[in-house]
Amino acid sequence: MNDSLCPFCRMVAGSERASYVWEDPDVFGIMSLEQPTRYNVLMIPKLHVASLFDLTDDLAAALFRATVKVARAIRTASQCPGLNLVQSNGRVGQQDVLHFHLHIVPRFENDGITLAWNNTKTERSRLDTLAEEIRIQMKQPVS
Repeated sequence: MNDSLCPFCRMVAGSERASYVWEDPDVFGIMSLEQPTRYNVLMIPKLHVASLFDLTDDLAAALFRATVKVARAIRTASQCPGLNLVQSNGRVGQQDVLHFHLHIVPRFENDGITLAWNNTKTERSRLDTLAEEIRIQMKQPVS
């Protein structure tokens, strides 16, 4: 086994076991070792890319197409009334494995999971400025 590979790359190489729910030429989905709720699945590109910022447009599209299919199957299997997609980037973003992965987390009443941040409203002028800064980086015209 090549221990220098990340755990997801070892799975792609066949040297680390996983419980697969999806596989296609670009993406695989596995049961997460951590199950904050039952049916928690990780969707992972086969190509080693560290974060969202490293995905190509085609790989991002393939990943999301597969994620939607798996999420629908999870909803049917689990009867969950909702779900979260959780994806972290970089250490400060709480990314623990530096290979892009997306959590599909089924949600149930009183499951104990909380996603919390400050919901203070921001002034429209500040939002307009932030939006403009993003559009400039994407070289998108202002509408």
